[in-house]
Amino acid sequence: MAALSGRYMEFHDVHGANVRIDPTGTQATRVESFANGVCFSKQPLLPGELFLVEIEEKELGWCGHLRVGLTGIDPRSLEVVPEYSLPDLVSLGDSWIFAITRNHNRAPPEEGEEEEGVSRRSKDFFTASHLQIGSTRIPMDKLVGRSRPGRFSHILDDLYKTNALPPTARRSRIGVLYVPRAQGTADMHIVINGEDMGPCSRGIPAHQPLYAVVDVFAATKSVRVVQLEYGFASLQTLCRQIIQKHIVHRTAIAWLDLPQLLKHVCMYE
Repeated sequence: MAALSGRYMEFHDVHGANVRIDPTGTQATRVESFANGVCFSKQPLLPGELFLVEIEEKELGWCGHLRVGLTGIDPRSLEVVPEYSLPDLVSLGDSWIFAITRNHNRAPPEEGEEEEGVSRRSKDFFTASHLQIGSTRIPMDKLVGRSRPGRFSHILDDLYKTNALPPTARRSRIGVLYVPRAQGTADMHIVINGEDMGPCSRGIPAHQPLYAVVDVFAATKSVRVVQLEYGFASLQTLCRQIIQKHIVHRTAIAWLDLPQLLKHVCMYE
């Protein structure tokens, strides 16, 4: 598998009727109703490349949450984007999409295979610096959601780190990728706050371009793409990690004698 370079990830300009994409192409907001919120990645994913979003805004009063997955359908070929990813987009074929839950997305392990996700968490989930899925290593630092700085943010941050909050909580980070397997197939993995939930679909034809699908559905109102680094961390990331390592909590960054832009990066990224 070729090394990933950390492409700039955006949403496709083809999306559901109720979605508005911001000028950066990285924030998708459903502006009315509870449906017609289907979005796609701008480019097909590379093998092992994670399309990661953070839930920025919730809307009370609706039943249901974010849905994510993959599709082999080129968004430009759609005359009309389906109202729902489930079941509408899936019924068109070549689409594998799941409502985000913690316990109901795993495909049964194959014969002789250790169940993924559960065993990995018990061994190194709380100490690992990277998440390893197939041959892809992703820095854990970017995968875990974090609260906005405030009075109780130190408590909430620990809940995100241990993945103890509901998976669709505000500020949770959820991603999807595929891992090539034998005979031209692939497994789809969903990642929730740095925890690989294990393969949720197997036998996906990997010879076709596969786009990420993010359905901004019901109680999930707005999501933002999180940019990732693979391999060596950038200078900005290294500086942020060193600063955060030497403070009690990131809310204290506001009192440091640092440029405002650097403070923002350290507090919110």
